[in-house]
Amino acid sequence: MRVLLFGGSGQLGSDILRLWRDDQIVAPSSAELNIENHGAVRAAVLRASPELVVNCTAYNKVDAAETEPERAFAVNTFAVEAMTQAAEDANARFVTFSSDYVFDGEKGEPYAESDRPNPQTVYGVSKLAGELLVERHDSNALIVRVCGLYGTRTSTSKGYTFIDRIIARARAGEHVDVVSDQIVSPTYAAHVALAVRSLLDRAIGGVVHMVNEGAVSWYDFAIEALRAAAVDASIEPVSYASWPATAKRPRFSALRNARLGAAGLSMPDWRTGIADYLRDKGAS
Repeated sequence: MRVLLFGGSGQLGSDILRLWRDDQIVAPSSAELNIENHGAVRAAVLRASPELVVNCTAYNKVDAAETEPERAFAVNTFAVEAMTQAAEDANARFVTFSSDYVFDGEKGEPYAESDRPNPQTVYGVSKLAGELLVERHDSNALIVRVCGLYGTRTSTSKGYTFIDRIIARARAGEHVDVVSDQIVSPTYAAHVALAVRSLLDRAIGGVVHMVNEGAVSWYDFAIEALRAAAVDASIEPVSYASWPATAKRPRFSALRNARLGAAGLSMPDWRTGIADYLRDKGAS
């Protein structure tokens, strides 16, 4: 396919560039194209004449969004709306990515696509608003919700991945605290990139959850990361309530891949995600 990719330098976008080998992908950098300039977005789509437009951009500074909501909505909501409108005008399919933060975390078990969103943060509201605007303009668009995404490309907002940070601190002999009562579905970006490409061969639109299988606490995830990296170190479990944060995180925001399974596709489990990440990280 001819693909126009926004956000190609990020964790997910870089894996799409790496793994979608049979596609012709154009990926303008942020220096070449400001996605908040809706006219420039439209011009880029019409110029590329793509069959598919993929949006991997995001404002994901969850705490900062509480004090600068205009930035979160500019990127996660209104830029996404401009992309889907331009894709529709160019007769191209549109794919964008959303977050587990559209849920409040009170269900106590993994969320399916049919569960009602109830975001508790500005970031979560901005992502849900983006979803709703996409659905309003294009019923065939694919909205992929992910959770705890990490990839071999360093996070632009944090400068590291959770796994890298835990391993580096443990190897340095530092004291490491990890939240033990926040349950998530940490997901390797390369697995998402491959699953999205497979899903595009099926006539499926709307919201689809796409995470590494299994619900796990960040503490247990960290324990497995150290084991897989052969790092002999101990870490201390701490309560979410004791963790300093401006924005309220969902306590249980693991996702269930209900629609993905119904389409005959599956995701590797979260332990495989760690193993594949460490393998690919070592090879890069």
